[in-house]
Amino acid sequence: MFNHPAGPKTVFFYAPFAKWTLVIAGIGDMYRPAEKLSVKQSSALCLTGFIWSRYCLVITPRVWVLFAVNMLTGCTGLAQLGRIANYRYYVLPGLEAENAKEANVATQLAIEAAPAAASPAAVVKSA
Repeated sequence: MFNHPAGPKTVFFYAPFAKWTLVIAGIGDMYRPAEKLSVKQSSALCLTGFIWSRYCLVITPRVWVLFAVNMLTGCTGLAQLGRIANYRYYVLPGLEAENAKEANVATQLAIEAAPAAASPAAVVKSA
């Protein structure tokens, strides 16, 4: 094990352990609100994860642990992009529609609550 081509004497052994921090950070972002997520950061995680996953299968020796961590990095980035798209295209328009309805109701209530003397019909009647 110690003298293996992908053993502890090589970078192939330590790179996956360092990259697990990216996966853990991506999973930790699942608890952040979707409106605070970055499209650029999630895209970078997604693309680099999937590109380097392919690279891990081409190099010799094949490092399956590095492939797994890169694949999970890509998947966490893809999951975050899905959350961002869901928020922007489904949740946010619904929130804007609710806010517009509430604004219309508030405007109607304000118009109804206005004193009758201030209305143009009351001015015409008094003249």
